[in-house]
Amino acid sequence: MSPTSQAEAALLASVPSGLFIGGEWVDAAGGRTFDVRDPSTNAVVKTIADAGPEDGIRALDAAVAAQEAWAATAPRTRSDLLRRAFDLVRERAEDLALLMTLEMGKPLTEARGEVTYGGEFLRWFSEEAVRINGRYGLNPEGTGRMVVSQRPVGPSFFITPWNFPLAMATRKIAPALAAGCTVVIKPAELTPLTTLLFASILQEAGLPAGVVNVITTTASGDVSAPIIADPRLRKLSFTGSTPVGRKLIAQAAEGVLRVSMELGGNAPFVVFEDADLDEAVDGAMAAKFRNIGQACTAANRFIVHADIAEAFAARVTERVAAMRVGRGTEDGVQIGPLIDDRAVAKASDLVADAVARGARVLTGGEAIEGEGTFFAPTVVSDVAPGSAILQEEIFGPVLAISTFETEEEAVRLANDTEYGLVSYVFTQDLARGHRMIDHLETGMMGLNVGVLSNAAAPFGGVKQSGVGREGGLEGIHEYLSTKYTLIPVG
Repeated sequence: MSPTSQAEAALLASVPSGLFIGGEWVDAAGGRTFDVRDPSTNAVVKTIADAGPEDGIRALDAAVAAQEAWAATAPRTRSDLLRRAFDLVRERAEDLALLMTLEMGKPLTEARGEVTYGGEFLRWFSEEAVRINGRYGLNPEGTGRMVVSQRPVGPSFFITPWNFPLAMATRKIAPALAAGCTVVIKPAELTPLTTLLFASILQEAGLPAGVVNVITTTASGDVSAPIIADPRLRKLSFTGSTPVGRKLIAQAAEGVLRVSMELGGNAPFVVFEDADLDEAVDGAMAAKFRNIGQACTAANRFIVHADIAEAFAARVTERVAAMRVGRGTEDGVQIGPLIDDRAVAKASDLVADAVARGARVLTGGEAIEGEGTFFAPTVVSDVAPGSAILQEEIFGPVLAISTFETEEEAVRLANDTEYGLVSYVFTQDLARGHRMIDHLETGMMGLNVGVLSNAAAPFGGVKQSGVGREGGLEGIHEYLSTKYTLIPVG
């Protein structure tokens, strides 16, 4: 066993394998377990508890039992706990990064970046916990004084995706705890280990029993449905695909639950003829290939002015062709494996459809033979209207280029989707940039930048990319309800 594999083995041994319910690590009912695998090798990295519906209700029982005391906990106490968790995440940064790389495959450099990004939600909401406020004043008639206050929504259920195992947990848990809400979280079956390690960090930070509960399972629908249907639950937050989000919203409607939904994306990356080409190429590489293209914010459609499309394609192709593919723990690797065989098949099908409609593959374009689920970083140009690659979220390292002639055409093409999460625009014309802010139908936009996520900014989309916002000043209000009280003047 090499030193690297010894380090991996020691880390994996330190990760809890049970469910975290009521402040204790427990087995699933019936002792059920499942294997977590490394997508770069398909090797089993750890076997953990496989929760059933009864375990989900046990977790909700614990959250409900802890709700009243946690809501009554002083804001400063909640703040201090989140700050301790932030400090511990920084101390355990290398462990968290390596664990993410082992369970989902992203290059270690990117995993370290996620630890920094994910940790910032703990720091940001530790500061917001003590700034929850209301207002007080005389009503217009002068007959009473109005008191407007904010209260925790209550027990919350989180369903998180596999692609950002730490950040998706902290982005939901931190504002909930800051607001005074207790939590049940169900991480993705493919990447549950990071959430389990993070729960142990919260425990070390002094988290009271039952405030956060973690259930890992291979039966997501069976476990989630009874929790969502339980009248004691008050909030549901989900990050994932739009089809699943629609089903969850329908389930939540029965109990009139507060919902936050961060769903699919089909991000346009618009490059105007006056763009700084070097800047645009750098932005394209960041917006497309971060996390191996497996991000809801990944640029999906590169809409490039016809006058510069050839030069843009040549420059990105040179950069993409030079990218190193391999296991994320290896030095210099920029592209790790896709999450599973289905992701590889989807990327292959989208490229094949585009080529059948006349597109040209400039580099890559196919799965890489051998161990693991790797797909070659790819550039496809001359993508025709109607191609599936322009309609579906790619979730892989495939950069697809189409062209436009006028600003009006660029706007029409960018908005020609049911999704509206994020857009990217490159232009040196400030007035045009402001017009694009006004006209692009997305909840977020990067103007001459390829990465825009920040804990201090509201993250979320419009149309079928979801409802609600995570992060920023807006994020904590997803976990607060407004109460108005009238006190007569007398």
